[in-house]
Amino acid sequence: MQVRADRVSLEGHHGPLLPPTSLTVGEGDLAIVHGEPGVGVTAFGLALAGRLKPTTGTVHAEGTDTALPELVAVVDAPGVSEPDDALPLRVVVGEELALAHRPAGKEDVARWLAGHDAAPFAGTRFENLAPVLRTRLLTELAAEREGVRLLVLDTPDRHTSDVESWAGLAREQAERGFAVVVLAATTPLSALPFTPARLGSAEQPEPQHHAPEPTPTEELPASTDEVTE
Repeated sequence: MQVRADRVSLEGHHGPLLPPTSLTVGEGDLAIVHGEPGVGVTAFGLALAGRLKPTTGTVHAEGTDTALPELVAVVDAPGVSEPDDALPLRVVVGEELALAHRPAGKEDVARWLAGHDAAPFAGTRFENLAPVLRTRLLTELAAEREGVRLLVLDTPDRHTSDVESWAGLAREQAERGFAVVVLAATTPLSALPFTPARLGSAEQPEPQHHAPEPTPTEELPASTDEVTE
C-alpha cells in the first residue's frame, strides 16, 4: 500500500494555506514533513487523509480498496482531532475506542489503560499528561482503528523539544508495518533525525523504511535418503 500526494495545494479564504507539495509513503515507511508553524502543516495532513479536497493536485492510495478517510488517521491535529484538554484520560480513551468501533465501557477502558502502562493516569486531565505519554497513547489508539495503515502525527513537537520522544514512537509504528508521516513545525531542521520532506516542494527525499522485508519462502532441501534395492 502506498499513499501518493502529487503537487497538492490548498487555498483558504484569505490566501494560500498550502503551497504545492508532493509526498509518497508506503507501509513500513517513516517520513518527516517540515513546514512553518501554522495551519498549512495540518492542512497537508488532512489532505493526505482525504478530509480536505486539494485546490490543485491529487492524493490517492495504491494497492488497497480502502478509502483515504478510513486508511489514514490524523493524530492530535490542533483544532481537529486533538482531545479536549479538560477531559480525564479515561474519557479520551473511551471516545477513541468507540471511534475505532471497539468495546468502550468502563471496564474496557480500564483494561486498555492497564495494557498500555497508563492505568495510574486514568483520572489525569489530558492537558497534564507528559508529552511522550500523550503522543504514544493517541498514536496507539489511532493504530487500533480498523483499516488504518497510515498514521499522520500532527506536530508532536509543539508539545516538547525532545525530538527523540516522538521520533522513537514513529519508528516503532513503522517497524510494525504502518506508513507513518510526522508533521513538524517548531523543531529546527538541524535537530531532526534525518532529512525531512518540505512543504512547498515537489522533489522530496525518500522516506526511511523500517519494517523488515518479507522473508522469501525457503525451498526444502531435497531428500538425501537413498532407496535400497
